[in-house]
Amino acid sequence: MTKISWSKLMFSAMLMSVMTLAACGNDDTADEKSTDDSDAVTEEGVDEGTEESANKSAETEPKVTEFEPAFPEQTRAPAIETETEFDTEVVVEGLGVSWGMAEFEPNRLLVTQRDAAELLIVNLEDGSVSDPIEGTPEVNNEDQGGLLDVAVAPDFDDSQLVFMTFSQDIEGGTVTAVGKGVLSEDEASLEDFEVIFQATPAYEGTLHYGGRIIFDEEGNLFLTTGERSDVESRDRAQELDAYLGKVIHITQDGEPVESNPFVEDEDALDGIYSYGHRNIQGIDYNPETGDLWIVEFGPQAGDELNIIEPGNNYGWPIVSYGLEYSGEFVNEGISEHEAQGFIEPRYYWDPTSAPSGMAFYDHDAIPEWENNLFVGGLVSSYIARIVIEGDMIVGEERLLTDEGERFRDILVTEDGALIAITDGGKVYKLSAAGE
Repeated sequence: MTKISWSKLMFSAMLMSVMTLAACGNDDTADEKSTDDSDAVTEEGVDEGTEESANKSAETEPKVTEFEPAFPEQTRAPAIETETEFDTEVVVEGLGVSWGMAEFEPNRLLVTQRDAAELLIVNLEDGSVSDPIEGTPEVNNEDQGGLLDVAVAPDFDDSQLVFMTFSQDIEGGTVTAVGKGVLSEDEASLEDFEVIFQATPAYEGTLHYGGRIIFDEEGNLFLTTGERSDVESRDRAQELDAYLGKVIHITQDGEPVESNPFVEDEDALDGIYSYGHRNIQGIDYNPETGDLWIVEFGPQAGDELNIIEPGNNYGWPIVSYGLEYSGEFVNEGISEHEAQGFIEPRYYWDPTSAPSGMAFYDHDAIPEWENNLFVGGLVSSYIARIVIEGDMIVGEERLLTDEGERFRDILVTEDGALIAITDGGKVYKLSAAGE
Protein backbone atom coordinates (compact mmCIF):
# COMPACT_ATOMS: atom_id res chain seq x y z
CA MET A 1 0.00 0.00 0.00
CA THR A 2 1.51 3.33 -1.04
CA LYS A 3 0.96 6.25 1.32
CA ILE A 4 1.57 9.93 0.76
CA SER A 5 1.27 12.29 3.75
CA TRP A 6 -0.05 15.75 3.01
CA SER A 7 0.59 18.29 5.74
CA LYS A 8 -0.89 20.89 3.51
CA LEU A 9 -1.84 20.45 -0.08
CA MET A 10 -0.14 23.15 -2.14
CA PHE A 11 -1.23 24.10 -5.59
CA SER A 12 1.44 23.60 -8.24
CA ALA A 13 1.41 25.39 -11.54
CA MET A 14 1.69 22.99 -14.43
CA LEU A 15 1.95 23.68 -18.11
CA MET A 16 -0.85 21.81 -19.82
CA SER A 17 -1.47 21.27 -23.49
CA VAL A 18 -4.62 21.78 -25.50
CA MET A 19 -5.24 19.85 -28.67
CA THR A 20 -8.31 19.07 -30.63
CA LEU A 21 -8.83 15.51 -31.79
CA ALA A 22 -9.97 14.85 -35.29
CA ALA A 23 -12.93 12.63 -34.61
CA CYS A 24 -16.05 13.58 -32.73
CA GLY A 25 -16.50 11.22 -29.86
CA ASN A 26 -15.28 10.52 -26.41
CA ASP A 27 -12.49 9.37 -24.27
CA ASP A 28 -11.94 6.22 -22.60
CA THR A 29 -9.42 3.87 -24.13
CA ALA A 30 -5.90 4.93 -24.94
CA ASP A 31 -6.10 3.56 -28.47
CA GLU A 32 -9.36 5.31 -29.36
CA LYS A 33 -9.28 7.72 -32.23
CA SER A 34 -11.39 10.24 -30.32
CA THR A 35 -11.77 11.26 -26.73
CA ASP A 36 -14.65 12.93 -25.05
CA ASP A 37 -14.17 12.28 -21.42
CA SER A 38 -11.58 14.33 -22.78
CA ASP A 39 -13.06 15.43 -25.83
CA ALA A 40 -10.19 17.78 -26.46
CA VAL A 41 -7.05 16.53 -24.77
CA THR A 42 -6.52 19.36 -22.33
CA GLU A 43 -4.61 19.36 -19.11
CA GLU A 44 -5.05 22.31 -16.84
CA GLY A 45 -2.90 24.01 -14.26
CA VAL A 46 -3.69 25.68 -10.95
CA ASP A 47 -2.57 28.78 -9.14
CA GLU A 48 -0.02 28.78 -6.35
CA GLY A 49 -1.67 28.46 -2.94
CA THR A 50 -0.86 31.94 -1.68
CA GLU A 51 -2.91 34.87 -0.45
CA GLU A 52 -1.99 36.74 -3.62
CA SER A 53 -3.76 34.09 -5.70
CA ALA A 54 -6.89 34.02 -3.52
CA ASN A 55 -8.97 35.82 -6.14
CA LYS A 56 -7.38 34.18 -9.15
CA SER A 57 -9.16 31.49 -11.09
CA ALA A 58 -8.34 27.86 -10.49
CA GLU A 59 -8.04 27.69 -14.28
CA THR A 60 -4.77 29.11 -15.63
CA GLU A 61 -5.02 27.96 -19.25
CA PRO A 62 -6.51 30.29 -21.89
CA LYS A 63 -10.09 29.80 -22.97
CA VAL A 64 -10.82 27.71 -26.05
CA THR A 65 -13.88 29.79 -26.92
CA GLU A 66 -14.87 33.44 -26.96
CA PHE A 67 -18.24 32.90 -25.31
CA GLU A 68 -19.16 35.08 -22.36
CA PRO A 69 -20.80 33.49 -19.31
CA ALA A 70 -24.44 34.31 -18.57
CA PHE A 71 -23.45 35.39 -15.04
CA PRO A 72 -20.05 35.99 -13.39
CA GLU A 73 -19.98 32.81 -11.28
CA GLN A 74 -20.75 30.51 -14.20
CA THR A 75 -17.14 29.66 -15.06
CA ARG A 76 -13.54 30.01 -13.83
CA ALA A 77 -14.23 30.08 -10.10
CA PRO A 78 -11.59 31.51 -7.75
CA ALA A 79 -8.83 29.15 -6.68
CA ILE A 80 -9.13 27.81 -3.14
CA GLU A 81 -6.96 25.52 -1.02
CA THR A 82 -7.78 22.95 1.65
CA GLU A 83 -6.23 24.03 4.96
CA THR A 84 -7.06 20.85 6.85
CA GLU A 85 -4.30 18.25 6.95
CA PHE A 86 -5.25 15.06 5.18
CA ASP A 87 -3.61 11.85 4.02
CA THR A 88 -3.76 10.25 0.60
CA GLU A 89 -3.34 6.51 0.18
CA VAL A 90 -3.25 4.33 -2.89
CA VAL A 91 -5.23 1.48 -1.36
CA VAL A 92 -5.30 -0.74 -4.45
CA GLU A 93 -3.52 -0.72 -7.78
CA GLY A 94 -3.32 -3.05 -10.76
CA LEU A 95 -7.03 -3.14 -11.60
CA GLY A 96 -8.51 -2.42 -15.02
CA VAL A 97 -10.64 0.59 -15.99
CA SER A 98 -12.64 1.00 -12.78
CA TRP A 99 -15.86 2.77 -13.76
CA GLY A 100 -18.35 2.69 -10.86
CA MET A 101 -18.45 1.80 -7.18
CA ALA A 102 -20.78 1.50 -4.21
CA GLU A 103 -20.11 0.97 -0.50
CA PHE A 104 -22.30 -1.96 0.55
CA GLU A 105 -20.74 -2.48 3.99
CA PRO A 106 -18.44 -0.16 5.94
CA ASN A 107 -15.12 0.07 4.05
CA ARG A 108 -16.16 -2.58 1.52
CA LEU A 109 -16.87 -1.53 -2.05
CA LEU A 110 -18.41 -3.10 -5.11
CA VAL A 111 -16.30 -1.88 -8.05
CA THR A 112 -17.03 -2.42 -11.74
CA GLN A 113 -14.36 -3.21 -14.31
CA ARG A 114 -15.63 -1.68 -17.52
CA ASP A 115 -13.75 -3.60 -20.19
CA ALA A 116 -13.66 -6.99 -18.46
CA ALA A 117 -17.33 -6.72 -17.38
CA GLU A 118 -16.30 -7.81 -13.89
CA LEU A 119 -17.70 -6.86 -10.51
CA LEU A 120 -15.17 -6.94 -7.66
CA ILE A 121 -15.22 -6.44 -3.91
CA VAL A 122 -12.51 -4.08 -2.64
CA ASN A 123 -11.69 -3.93 1.07
CA LEU A 124 -10.44 -0.45 1.97
CA GLU A 125 -8.97 -1.56 5.29
CA ASP A 126 -6.53 -4.16 4.00
CA GLY A 127 -6.47 -3.45 0.25
CA SER A 128 -7.68 -6.94 -0.67
CA VAL A 129 -9.61 -7.57 -3.88
CA SER A 130 -12.02 -10.46 -4.40
CA ASP A 131 -12.26 -12.78 -7.36
CA PRO A 132 -14.75 -11.54 -9.97
CA ILE A 133 -18.35 -12.04 -8.87
CA GLU A 134 -20.14 -14.44 -11.19
CA GLY A 135 -23.42 -13.65 -12.91
CA THR A 136 -22.62 -10.25 -14.39
CA PRO A 137 -24.29 -9.51 -17.75
CA GLU A 138 -22.82 -9.80 -21.22
CA VAL A 139 -21.77 -6.38 -22.47
CA ASN A 140 -20.52 -4.61 -25.56
CA ASN A 141 -17.12 -3.38 -24.39
CA GLU A 142 -16.01 -1.54 -27.52
CA ASP A 143 -14.69 1.99 -26.98
CA GLN A 144 -16.69 3.49 -24.07
CA GLY A 145 -18.91 0.46 -23.61
CA GLY A 146 -18.77 -2.22 -20.96
CA LEU A 147 -19.92 -2.73 -17.40
CA LEU A 148 -20.56 0.76 -16.08
CA ASP A 149 -22.13 1.90 -12.82
CA VAL A 150 -23.20 -0.03 -9.72
CA ALA A 151 -25.51 0.84 -6.84
CA VAL A 152 -27.03 -1.14 -3.99
CA ALA A 153 -30.72 -0.92 -3.11
CA PRO A 154 -31.65 1.30 -0.13
CA ASP A 155 -32.81 -1.86 1.66
CA PHE A 156 -29.69 -3.82 0.69
CA ASP A 157 -29.21 -5.24 4.19
CA ASP A 158 -32.45 -7.15 3.69
CA SER A 159 -32.81 -7.54 -0.09
CA GLN A 160 -29.12 -7.87 -1.11
CA LEU A 161 -30.17 -6.26 -4.43
CA VAL A 162 -27.42 -4.87 -6.66
CA PHE A 163 -28.19 -2.64 -9.64
CA MET A 164 -25.79 -2.13 -12.56
CA THR A 165 -25.71 -0.26 -15.85
CA PHE A 166 -23.98 -1.55 -18.97
CA SER A 167 -23.87 -1.23 -22.75
CA GLN A 168 -25.94 -4.01 -24.28
CA ASP A 169 -26.21 -5.37 -27.82
CA ILE A 170 -29.78 -5.59 -29.06
CA GLU A 171 -31.35 -5.58 -32.50
CA GLY A 172 -30.41 -2.37 -34.26
CA GLY A 173 -27.29 -1.58 -32.24
CA THR A 174 -26.48 -0.94 -28.61
CA VAL A 175 -28.31 0.62 -25.68
CA THR A 176 -27.60 1.73 -22.14
CA ALA A 177 -29.26 -0.96 -20.00
CA VAL A 178 -30.07 -1.33 -16.31
CA GLY A 179 -30.15 -4.71 -14.59
CA LYS A 180 -30.44 -6.07 -11.07
CA GLY A 181 -29.48 -9.23 -9.22
CA VAL A 182 -29.17 -10.57 -5.69
CA LEU A 183 -25.71 -10.83 -4.16
CA SER A 184 -25.36 -14.38 -2.90
CA GLU A 185 -24.73 -15.11 0.77
CA ASP A 186 -21.14 -16.10 0.01
CA GLU A 187 -20.69 -12.94 -2.12
CA ALA A 188 -19.47 -15.06 -5.04
CA SER A 189 -22.30 -14.45 -7.50
CA LEU A 190 -25.24 -12.33 -8.56
CA GLU A 191 -28.34 -14.48 -8.58
CA ASP A 192 -31.44 -14.08 -10.75
CA PHE A 193 -29.91 -11.20 -12.71
CA GLU A 194 -32.43 -9.53 -15.02
CA VAL A 195 -32.49 -6.52 -17.32
CA ILE A 196 -35.15 -4.10 -16.12
CA PHE A 197 -34.69 -1.17 -18.54
CA GLN A 198 -33.18 -0.34 -21.94
CA ALA A 199 -32.65 3.24 -23.07
CA THR A 200 -34.03 2.85 -26.57
CA PRO A 201 -33.74 3.40 -29.46
CA ALA A 202 -30.72 1.24 -30.19
CA TYR A 203 -27.91 2.94 -32.09
CA GLU A 204 -25.01 1.57 -34.13
CA GLY A 205 -22.32 3.31 -32.13
CA THR A 206 -20.07 2.74 -29.12
CA LEU A 207 -19.84 6.19 -27.50
CA HIS A 208 -21.80 8.38 -25.04
CA TYR A 209 -23.69 5.80 -23.02
CA GLY A 210 -24.03 7.95 -19.90
CA GLY A 211 -24.88 5.24 -17.38
CA ARG A 212 -24.82 6.75 -13.87
CA ILE A 213 -27.53 5.67 -11.43
CA ILE A 214 -28.70 6.94 -8.04
CA PHE A 215 -31.70 6.25 -5.80
CA ASP A 216 -34.19 8.89 -4.71
CA GLU A 217 -35.82 9.06 -1.28
CA GLU A 218 -38.66 6.78 -2.40
CA GLY A 219 -36.27 4.08 -3.59
CA ASN A 220 -36.74 4.83 -7.29
CA LEU A 221 -33.84 5.12 -9.72
CA PHE A 222 -32.47 8.01 -11.71
CA LEU A 223 -30.53 6.87 -14.80
CA THR A 224 -28.43 9.16 -16.99
CA THR A 225 -27.85 8.61 -20.71
CA GLY A 226 -25.83 10.17 -23.51
CA GLU A 227 -26.96 11.10 -27.00
CA ARG A 228 -24.55 8.59 -28.57
CA SER A 229 -22.17 11.28 -29.80
CA ASP A 230 -22.64 11.29 -33.57
CA VAL A 231 -24.12 14.22 -35.47
CA GLU A 232 -26.90 11.96 -36.78
CA SER A 233 -27.92 10.88 -33.26
CA ARG A 234 -27.35 13.97 -31.15
CA ASP A 235 -30.66 15.64 -32.06
CA ARG A 236 -32.43 12.80 -30.25
CA ALA A 237 -31.44 14.58 -27.02
CA GLN A 238 -34.16 17.12 -27.89
CA GLU A 239 -36.77 14.55 -28.86
CA LEU A 240 -39.19 13.15 -26.28
CA ASP A 241 -39.72 9.87 -28.15
CA ALA A 242 -36.13 8.74 -27.41
CA TYR A 243 -34.27 7.99 -24.19
CA LEU A 244 -31.01 9.42 -25.55
CA GLY A 245 -29.48 12.46 -23.83
CA LYS A 246 -31.84 12.26 -20.88
CA VAL A 247 -32.22 11.90 -17.13
CA ILE A 248 -34.63 8.98 -16.70
CA HIS A 249 -36.72 8.20 -13.61
CA ILE A 250 -37.82 4.59 -13.12
CA THR A 251 -38.88 2.19 -10.38
CA GLN A 252 -36.76 -0.75 -9.25
CA ASP A 253 -38.73 -2.85 -11.75
CA GLY A 254 -37.88 -0.50 -14.62
CA GLU A 255 -41.29 1.15 -14.89
CA PRO A 256 -41.73 4.94 -15.27
CA VAL A 257 -42.33 6.76 -11.99
CA GLU A 258 -45.95 7.93 -12.00
CA SER A 259 -45.07 11.53 -11.10
CA ASN A 260 -42.72 11.99 -14.07
CA PRO A 261 -43.32 15.21 -16.01
CA PHE A 262 -44.33 13.71 -19.38
CA VAL A 263 -46.61 10.84 -18.37
CA GLU A 264 -49.64 12.72 -19.70
CA ASP A 265 -47.96 13.51 -23.03
CA GLU A 266 -48.94 10.88 -25.58
CA ASP A 267 -45.98 11.81 -27.77
CA ALA A 268 -43.36 11.48 -25.02
CA LEU A 269 -41.76 8.53 -23.25
CA ASP A 270 -43.06 8.28 -19.71
CA GLY A 271 -39.66 7.63 -18.13
CA ILE A 272 -38.12 10.96 -19.20
CA TYR A 273 -37.34 13.36 -16.33
CA SER A 274 -35.19 15.97 -18.10
CA TYR A 275 -33.68 16.30 -21.57
CA GLY A 276 -31.26 18.16 -23.81
CA HIS A 277 -28.14 16.53 -22.34
CA ARG A 278 -24.95 15.49 -24.11
CA ASN A 279 -23.37 12.73 -21.99
CA ILE A 280 -24.03 12.73 -18.25
CA GLN A 281 -21.20 11.16 -16.26
CA GLY A 282 -21.97 12.11 -12.66
CA ILE A 283 -25.07 12.52 -10.48
CA ASP A 284 -25.67 13.22 -6.79
CA TYR A 285 -27.91 15.07 -4.35
CA ASN A 286 -26.73 18.28 -2.71
CA PRO A 287 -27.15 17.43 1.01
CA GLU A 288 -27.60 21.08 1.95
CA THR A 289 -30.44 21.88 -0.48
CA GLY A 290 -31.73 18.48 -1.61
CA ASP A 291 -31.25 19.47 -5.26
CA LEU A 292 -30.21 16.84 -7.80
CA TRP A 293 -26.99 17.82 -9.59
CA ILE A 294 -25.39 16.27 -12.65
CA VAL A 295 -22.17 16.80 -14.59
CA GLU A 296 -21.98 16.24 -18.32
CA PHE A 297 -19.38 16.41 -21.06
CA GLY A 298 -19.31 19.35 -23.38
CA PRO A 299 -17.63 18.98 -26.75
CA GLN A 300 -14.39 20.98 -26.96
CA ALA A 301 -14.90 23.00 -23.73
CA GLY A 302 -18.36 23.61 -22.32
CA ASP A 303 -18.49 20.74 -19.77
CA GLU A 304 -21.48 21.53 -17.55
CA LEU A 305 -22.71 21.30 -13.97
CA ASN A 306 -26.50 21.38 -13.91
CA ILE A 307 -29.26 21.31 -11.30
CA ILE A 308 -31.95 18.94 -12.57
CA GLU A 309 -35.63 19.82 -12.34
CA PRO A 310 -38.41 17.70 -13.84
CA GLY A 311 -39.38 18.58 -17.40
CA ASN A 312 -36.52 21.01 -18.00
CA ASN A 313 -34.61 21.22 -21.29
CA TYR A 314 -30.86 21.83 -20.96
CA GLY A 315 -30.25 22.78 -24.56
CA TRP A 316 -27.90 20.30 -26.23
CA PRO A 317 -27.22 20.32 -29.20
CA ILE A 318 -28.93 23.63 -29.96
CA VAL A 319 -26.79 25.65 -27.55
CA SER A 320 -23.37 25.03 -26.03
CA TYR A 321 -20.50 26.81 -24.34
CA GLY A 322 -18.15 24.59 -26.34
CA LEU A 323 -17.02 24.05 -29.91
CA GLU A 324 -17.01 21.11 -32.29
CA TYR A 325 -13.74 19.18 -32.27
CA SER A 326 -13.02 20.72 -35.64
CA GLY A 327 -13.05 24.15 -33.98
CA GLU A 328 -16.29 25.12 -35.67
CA PHE A 329 -19.35 26.34 -33.82
CA VAL A 330 -21.92 23.92 -32.46
CA ASN A 331 -25.12 24.76 -34.32
CA GLU A 332 -24.64 28.49 -35.03
CA GLY A 333 -22.44 29.24 -32.07
CA ILE A 334 -25.31 30.06 -29.72
CA SER A 335 -24.13 29.83 -26.11
CA GLU A 336 -26.74 31.66 -24.05
CA HIS A 337 -29.27 29.08 -22.90
CA GLU A 338 -31.97 31.13 -21.21
CA ALA A 339 -32.66 33.36 -24.21
CA GLN A 340 -33.44 30.22 -26.23
CA GLY A 341 -35.77 28.83 -23.57
CA PHE A 342 -33.23 26.42 -22.05
CA ILE A 343 -31.74 26.07 -18.56
CA GLU A 344 -28.36 27.69 -17.99
CA PRO A 345 -25.69 25.45 -16.47
CA ARG A 346 -24.73 26.50 -12.96
CA TYR A 347 -21.09 26.14 -14.03
CA TYR A 348 -19.04 25.23 -17.07
CA TRP A 349 -15.38 24.56 -17.83
CA ASP A 350 -13.38 26.18 -20.64
CA PRO A 351 -11.08 24.54 -21.63
CA THR A 352 -12.55 21.12 -20.99
CA SER A 353 -12.11 19.30 -17.70
CA ALA A 354 -13.66 16.04 -18.96
CA PRO A 355 -15.64 15.62 -15.71
CA SER A 356 -16.72 12.14 -14.67
CA GLY A 357 -18.21 10.64 -11.50
CA MET A 358 -18.98 13.00 -8.64
CA ALA A 359 -20.06 13.05 -4.99
CA PHE A 360 -21.07 15.66 -2.43
CA TYR A 361 -19.10 15.43 0.80
CA ASP A 362 -21.92 14.72 3.25
CA HIS A 363 -19.81 14.19 6.37
CA ASP A 364 -18.03 16.12 9.12
CA ALA A 365 -14.80 14.10 9.20
CA ILE A 366 -13.18 17.01 7.34
CA PRO A 367 -15.47 19.92 8.29
CA GLU A 368 -13.86 22.21 5.73
CA TRP A 369 -15.17 19.92 2.98
CA GLU A 370 -18.73 19.54 4.28
CA ASN A 371 -21.30 19.93 1.46
CA ASN A 372 -18.54 20.53 -1.10
CA LEU A 373 -18.81 18.75 -4.44
CA PHE A 374 -15.96 16.53 -5.67
CA VAL A 375 -15.75 15.73 -9.39
CA GLY A 376 -13.34 13.30 -11.03
CA GLY A 377 -11.41 14.60 -14.03
CA LEU A 378 -10.38 12.36 -16.90
CA VAL A 379 -8.19 14.14 -19.44
CA SER A 380 -7.63 16.90 -16.88
CA SER A 381 -6.22 14.30 -14.44
CA TYR A 382 -7.36 15.88 -11.21
CA ILE A 383 -10.18 15.82 -8.68
CA ALA A 384 -12.06 19.11 -8.60
CA ARG A 385 -13.31 20.32 -5.23
CA ILE A 386 -16.21 22.70 -5.81
CA VAL A 387 -17.52 25.06 -3.12
CA ILE A 388 -21.17 26.02 -3.54
CA GLU A 389 -23.19 28.77 -1.87
CA GLY A 390 -26.88 28.34 -2.63
CA ASP A 391 -26.73 27.41 -6.29
CA MET A 392 -23.60 29.41 -7.14
CA ILE A 393 -20.04 28.11 -7.51
CA VAL A 394 -17.74 30.29 -5.41
CA GLY A 395 -14.47 28.34 -5.40
CA GLU A 396 -12.60 25.49 -7.05
CA GLU A 397 -9.60 23.46 -5.93
CA ARG A 398 -7.75 20.85 -7.95
CA LEU A 399 -6.46 17.86 -6.02
CA LEU A 400 -3.92 15.14 -6.95
CA THR A 401 -2.82 17.07 -10.03
CA ASP A 402 0.57 15.35 -10.15
CA GLU A 403 -0.73 11.76 -9.99
CA GLY A 404 -1.24 11.49 -13.76
CA GLU A 405 -4.49 9.52 -13.33
CA ARG A 406 -7.88 9.71 -15.03
CA PHE A 407 -10.26 9.91 -12.06
CA ARG A 408 -13.37 8.02 -13.13
CA ASP A 409 -15.63 7.95 -10.05
CA ILE A 410 -15.87 9.48 -6.57
CA LEU A 411 -17.49 8.18 -3.39
CA VAL A 412 -17.70 9.30 0.25
CA THR A 413 -17.61 6.41 2.74
CA GLU A 414 -19.67 6.08 5.89
CA ASP A 415 -16.65 7.14 7.95
CA GLY A 416 -15.94 10.23 5.83
CA ALA A 417 -13.13 9.12 3.55
CA LEU A 418 -13.13 10.37 -0.04
CA ILE A 419 -12.56 7.47 -2.44
CA ALA A 420 -11.58 7.82 -6.09
CA ILE A 421 -11.13 5.12 -8.72
CA THR A 422 -9.20 5.55 -11.94
CA ASP A 423 -8.90 4.29 -15.47
CA GLY A 424 -5.39 3.23 -14.50
CA GLY A 425 -6.76 0.71 -12.02
CA LYS A 426 -6.00 2.52 -8.76
CA VAL A 427 -8.19 3.12 -5.73
CA TYR A 428 -7.33 6.31 -3.81
CA LYS A 429 -8.38 7.16 -0.28
CA LEU A 430 -8.28 10.73 1.07
CA SER A 431 -8.93 11.03 4.80
CA ALA A 432 -8.27 13.34 7.75
CA ALA A 433 -4.61 13.17 8.77
CA GLY A 434 -3.82 10.46 11.28
CA GLU A 435 -7.08 8.54 10.89
